[in-house]
Amino acid sequence: MTARPPLPPFDLHTARQKVQAAEDAWNTRDPEKVSLAYTEDSRWRNRDTFVTGRAEIVELLTAKWERELDYALRKELWAFDGNRIAVRFQYESRDAAGQWWRSYGNELWEFDENGLMARREASINDVPIDESERRIFGTRPDSERSVPFPLR
Repeated sequence: MTARPPLPPFDLHTARQKVQAAEDAWNTRDPEKVSLAYTEDSRWRNRDTFVTGRAEIVELLTAKWERELDYALRKELWAFDGNRIAVRFQYESRDAAGQWWRSYGNELWEFDENGLMARREASINDVPIDESERRIFGTRPDSERSVPFPLR
């Protein structure tokens, strides 16, 4: 088993690193690459969908990014303790009809001793926005990495 640092137990610095690594990976929109951060038997609740294991994670993410075009994500550390991290996030995407969406959510993560995520629970709400209201574009620049994103 390959370790995926930083490893638990997390401190403020390593928890922030883990959150930024997740944001960076998800912004690649590469389901195979993203799935490698999770245990082989990782359990997810994503909205109203429940998946187990990397193959199902890849399937879910493939469908997600086929549907959510021009996806760009921001994550922010909310809390951490031991091998668990809580984050809040926002992402923007457009659908095939051209409607832009901003999605708001919270995630609860639990990691194994190798730093792989064994459990992920995500609650997400979607709000339609005009293209002119967009504020999330691609990968976060280094200069913005420690700046919290706005709530609205």
